[in-house]
This record gives sequence, structure tokens and C-alpha cells, in this order.
Amino acid sequence: MQNARLRDDPAQLDARGLRIALVQARFNVHITDGLLQSCARQLRELGAEPAKVLSVPGALEVPQALDQLARSGAYDALVALGCVIRGETYHFELVCDTSAAGVQQVALRHGIAVANGILTVEDEQQALARIDKGAECARVAVEMARLARSLRGEA
Repeated sequence: MQNARLRDDPAQLDARGLRIALVQARFNVHITDGLLQSCARQLRELGAEPAKVLSVPGALEVPQALDQLARSGAYDALVALGCVIRGETYHFELVCDTSAAGVQQVALRHGIAVANGILTVEDEQQALARIDKGAECARVAVEMARLARSLRGEA
């Protein structure tokens, strides 16, 4: 029986040959720029440049851009980057829930790895403390793309 614990295999974090696209929400851009830089830097360290970087107005627009990228069939994985900071209204919950559901729907509908790096935080301090979530998303995207290739019998 083949061991399903692939995370112990450094080859799972080899991004060489993978095409990974990033979608960045511009709302709270001072945070999302940091997420983007963290993600792109980690991808480079793993052996790949981002194949495409798209910028959209906010977290609610991220799933639509992801869906268009997934439909193209040109990418092995996608990364969603954004930041939603709680305000005084119910809008926070709507944006968080809707964007997260949309990101997941893209992954399931198209059978593509999508790393969700849309921060949902109470305040700016929490967001700044999570800037490295971009790097984590790069690792998730690479690992899941490699897993998908492995399950399809590809290298």
C-alpha cells in the first residue's frame, strides 16, 4: 500500500514545471501587497515564478477571477489573496462567508488546487501578523498541485 503521507516528501514542494496563478484583492492593499510578495517569494524559493498575477477590487471578486483562470485549463494551481477586516456591520460576515465559499466552489468545480489566502481578521494588527500566510499559500498550492499530478499518474 502506498503511503498517502506525501508531506514528508520534499519533492511535494518542488514548484519547478508548475504553472501557478495568483489573484490579489486590492481592498486593504497595504496588507494584500504583503501577502502577494510573501507568496511570490516562496514560489521562487520553491522553483517557480508566478505564471500570472491578477488584481481585482476586493474579496468578493476573487472567486470570479479564479473561476476564469481555472476554466482556461492553463494552470496547475491557483492562489487567492485578500484581506477582510471586521467593521461595525454584518457586511464582514457576508464577505468572509461568500468569498470562502466561492473559492472552495472553484476548486471543486474545476478539480484544481486553490489555496485560500483571504485573511479574515478583527483588526489591522492581526492582518499584519499574518502576512506570511502568502508563503503558506504558495506551499499549499505546490503540494496540492503535486498531489493532483501524482493521483493522475503524472510526474
